[in-house]
Amino acid sequence: MTFDYDVIVIGGGGAGMAAAITAHDSGARVALLEAAEQLGGSTALSGGVVYGAPTSVQRAAGIEDDSVDAMYEYYMTLNQYKVEPAIVRRLCELSGPAIEWLIRLGVEFDPAELYASGVESVARGHKATGNGAGITEVLDREVSCREIDVSRGCRVTALHTDEDGAVRGVKLDGDTVTARNVIIATGGFGHNKLLLNRHYPEAAQHGDWTWAITAKTCTGDGLLMGQEAGADIAGHNRGLLLTTPGFYRDLEVFVPGWLVYVNREGRRFIDETTEYAVMSGVVKDQLGGSVFAVFDETARATAVPEPRYADAHKAGIITLNWVTDKIDEQIAKGKVMKADTLAELADMAGVERNTLETTISRYNSDYEKGEDSKFRKDASLMKPVLQPPFYAAEIRPAIVCLTSTGLRVDEAMHVLDSADQPISGLYSAGEVSGGVLGDRYIGGGNSIANAIVFGRVAGEQAAREAGATANRKPA
Repeated sequence: MTFDYDVIVIGGGGAGMAAAITAHDSGARVALLEAAEQLGGSTALSGGVVYGAPTSVQRAAGIEDDSVDAMYEYYMTLNQYKVEPAIVRRLCELSGPAIEWLIRLGVEFDPAELYASGVESVARGHKATGNGAGITEVLDREVSCREIDVSRGCRVTALHTDEDGAVRGVKLDGDTVTARNVIIATGGFGHNKLLLNRHYPEAAQHGDWTWAITAKTCTGDGLLMGQEAGADIAGHNRGLLLTTPGFYRDLEVFVPGWLVYVNREGRRFIDETTEYAVMSGVVKDQLGGSVFAVFDETARATAVPEPRYADAHKAGIITLNWVTDKIDEQIAKGKVMKADTLAELADMAGVERNTLETTISRYNSDYEKGEDSKFRKDASLMKPVLQPPFYAAEIRPAIVCLTSTGLRVDEAMHVLDSADQPISGLYSAGEVSGGVLGDRYIGGGNSIANAIVFGRVAGEQAAREAGATANRKPA
C-alpha cells in the first residue's frame, strides 16, 4: 500500500512540533496538522518553564550533583507512586537531553532564572527567555525550515483505520489522508465541559468558577479519537488546578505574601506563597474545598503590584488582581467581604470566629517578632491584620491549567488498548497521554518537559517503525 506520509502529527503545540521535527530528522515524510491558525498550542501561552535534570544550565548555576535518580525519587514520592514508573523514569532520563536539544535549536535558558519550581530544594525549573512563546517560536522556525507539510486551521475529525483496526491516517471533513503512523498531540480537554465532568470532576464541581488557561483548541478531540480507535484511558480526576478568587477570568499564579489564608475552621494551613504546583491540592483538602484570603484596611489601601512579578505581568502571562483599584471593584461587587470586626467577617464567610481571632492575633504577633512561627513564610512579605475594616475573599482551586487523564501509553508512546496491547500505527505525546502526570504536579515545567520529551520519543519511534531512513539528521 502506498501512503501519503510516513507520519502524521495531529496538533502543533510543543509536543506536536517536537514530534514532527524529530520524525523528520529520523527520516520520515511528515505532515503536521493544527486546528488553530498558528502553531504553538498551550506551550506558547505558558511561562516557558521546562523541568529537568541534570543540565548544562544547572552546572552553569553551580549545581553539580543533581541526577536522574534524584529527580525520579522526588517525582515518584510526591505522587505516592500513583503514576507509571517506567514512563516517569524515561521522562527523568530524557528531560536533561530534551533541554539540551532545545538549547541547540536556539532556545535560551538563563542560569540566573533557574529555580526550585516545586517543593524540592533543588533548582530544576528552567525558564526560557521569552517565556513559552520563546520556545514555540524556535520550534515553529525549525518546522518551517524542514520539508514538513504543515496545515493550519485544519481540524482532524477522525482517525482512519484499516480492516484490522490499525490506524493508517486521518479524516479531514470527509477526505482521508493516509500515513503509516499517526501521533496524537492534541493537548487536553480543559475547554470541554462534558469531558471535565466525566474525567476531571474535581475541576468541574466549581461550576461558573471553572475555566481553562490552555489553548482554545484543547477540547479533547484526541482523547475521543483515540478511544474510538480502541484506546484505553489512564488516570481519573487528575490535572493541575490553580487557585483563584474568581474576580476575573485572568491568570494570577502568584499572590502577594501579605494575604493570610484561613480555612473554615479559622486556621492558617499553609505558607501563602507556596508554589502553585501543590497549592491547589492543599486548598482542595480543606473543609468545604475552598478557603479565604484575609487582610485589613491598611493592606487594601497600599496594595500595589509586586516587583518580583513585573516581568510576567509585562509579558501578559499573569494578571495582578491584588491591587487597590481591583480590590475596590470586587468589594463593590460583593466578591470581597467587608466587616468592621474579625468576628463579623468570620460570620459572613462561615468561619469559626473565635479561632479566626486567635489565628490573626498570633499572626500579628509573629509579624512583630519578624518570624512566621507557624509556616516559615518570608517575614519580609508579611503585613499585620490590625486596621478595620477587615476583608475576606473566597479562594477556590478552579482554573484548569492542564488535564492529566489521557490515552494509556507505554514508555515508547505507543497507545495501548484495554488489554495493554499497542494499537498498530497509533502514538501520542504531551497532555493527551495519561500515566505520567499524577495527582501532584511536581513543579513548574512538568507539563512542558512531558510535551518535549515524549514528543521527541513519539516522533523517533513512529519514524523508525515506519521504516523511515532517508532524511536522518543528528538529534
